[in-house]
Amino acid sequence: MQIAAVGVAARDLSRAVAFYEALGFRFPPLEAGTDHVEAEAGGARLMIDTAELLEGLHGEPPRPGTTAAFAVLTDSPREVDDLAGRAAAAGGAVVLEPFDAPWGQRYATVADPDGYRVDLFCPLP
Repeated sequence: MQIAAVGVAARDLSRAVAFYEALGFRFPPLEAGTDHVEAEAGGARLMIDTAELLEGLHGEPPRPGTTAAFAVLTDSPREVDDLAGRAAAAGGAVVLEPFDAPWGQRYATVADPDGYRVDLFCPLP
């Protein structure tokens, strides 16, 4: 068994796509009426559905959690810092500023425009 994909919801799909593209995901061009998009990066698939689609499927509005929805491993500690800055510039928020964690990683947490959190990390040299 393996995890095939991670999904988040978005009230504004184009805004969410811009945020995740700032983290390095690449999506196909959005067409009018699109309510689901997917991107693959590093062997992991990210799915973004509109909040309306998920509310229709589940019978209640989607809500982000207070912990990370998923984590992104970067190639360097500097990339953690760069991605945190790009995430903020793309309409997200830096929840936990990049720092050298005592467990040996450069580590940060960002939130997308809808509040879904993403951990950014890289082992320290």
